[in-house]
Amino acid sequence: MDKILILDFGSQVTQLIGRRLRELNVYCEIYPFNKVPALTGDVKGVILSGSPCSVRDKNAPQVDLSPIKGKLPLLGICYGAQYLAHKCGGRVEASDSREYGRAMLRKVQDSTLLKGVKPETQVWMSHGDTISALPENAQVIASTADVENAAYEFAGEPTYAVQFHPEVYHTEEGTQMLANFALEICGCRASWTPASFIESTVAELKEKIGPDKVILGLSGGVDSTVAAMLLHKAIGPQLTCIFVNNGLLRKNEFPDVLASYKDMGLNVIGADAEADFLAALKGLEEPEAKRKAIGRVFVETFDKYARRIEGARWLAQGTIYPDVIESAGIEGIASKIKSHHNVGGLPEKMHLKVVEPLRMLFKDEVRRVGRALGIKEELIGRHPFPGPGLGIRVIGEVTKDKLDILREADDIFIRALREKGLYDQIWQAGVILLPVRSVGVMGDERTYENPVALRAVVSTDAMTADWFPFPHEFLRDVSNEIIRKVRGVNRVVYDISSKPPATIEWE
Repeated sequence: MDKILILDFGSQVTQLIGRRLRELNVYCEIYPFNKVPALTGDVKGVILSGSPCSVRDKNAPQVDLSPIKGKLPLLGICYGAQYLAHKCGGRVEASDSREYGRAMLRKVQDSTLLKGVKPETQVWMSHGDTISALPENAQVIASTADVENAAYEFAGEPTYAVQFHPEVYHTEEGTQMLANFALEICGCRASWTPASFIESTVAELKEKIGPDKVILGLSGGVDSTVAAMLLHKAIGPQLTCIFVNNGLLRKNEFPDVLASYKDMGLNVIGADAEADFLAALKGLEEPEAKRKAIGRVFVETFDKYARRIEGARWLAQGTIYPDVIESAGIEGIASKIKSHHNVGGLPEKMHLKVVEPLRMLFKDEVRRVGRALGIKEELIGRHPFPGPGLGIRVIGEVTKDKLDILREADDIFIRALREKGLYDQIWQAGVILLPVRSVGVMGDERTYENPVALRAVVSTDAMTADWFPFPHEFLRDVSNEIIRKVRGVNRVVYDISSKPPATIEWE
């Protein structure tokens, strides 16, 4: 399959480049700048990402361009554009007028990269350095009021560079520019579709697994559900799924999700371990301690049930591409490593080989594949739900009584979102039970009970998020219903914090 390589220099938005290309049905892969793979014949072009570094820094990230530049189509973005200029004889300097945020780009010369782009268009800048002089064989193709060399190309070769970020939402015609690069300049075929992914993945799974048995831990979420259906399509009854009830699920979620899976023809074991999880959480208040306890009991529970499946050789996980990219990291630049939340720790303990059918998909692609597989929209469209469940939405110590209160309030909130047609406009929503009490008045009685906080955010990838602007009437009605129907709650507040600085979850 035709593909484009994206070399990551540590930008926080490198994944967005990949997502935009995939939306164009162009396959791409992201690699750290210092781990460039072999440039095989299916590689049709290369993109250099942005970076928090300056090309003028002594230890600035560098890549050998000799196998790429002039031989394959090449696009430098932000740091990538400055790196190209710096390495090819141009000049990059600290800017007197740093450019961050919106800017108007003005075309000064025709270029294939800007084909179909308006003469003036909004772009998104984020750089402190600027390219003050282009390499000898390069020419400017677009400028802004503050940056003369905002976009340029090399004469006689398919090498292009932009100082802005075409991958972000605020660059209004950024997708057009990326389409020009991928489809026109690189000549990629737009063949990366859910149907093609399903066909090739099912064939690969059949060949890889053969007659062996596979175990998969279901969570009720989108990733594990789609992974299960791909495996089911490939190997049928050789797959056994385990759905663990940790006592931290939403109201009626355990029986409802089990019923949904059985309707899909999956072989699912329901492991009810609520008492074990609650016992492990007793007395714990610190969030990380709670997470570790939940993870430990999950591993123990999963292991106990999995060992009953004779002849199992593989452990399937719902790992998706952002997990893979973040786990790779870039030493000294992007050092954050995200541990997989699916069934981390089990392969070593159980001596199973790991299979990850979704490891090359972004979240939105997982949903597209799920729909192509015919999975019910109620499962595909579900909001993300944290691995530790309601255990991190009960602030402080987790008890059965607190969980029951939270489940009832959460059920009212989520049901109201669906009834008012708001659920699909929101990335993630839930209720948090706060570890304080407040005075209230109900009828002629004075109460001293818990407040709960409603949380609802909009996002595209969870890297950033903003609070959802509910109509006041919706908040009023939900607040009234929770206080009337949920014993133990006498106050409702709405969290209007964005990410950053706040996280989506409270713990």
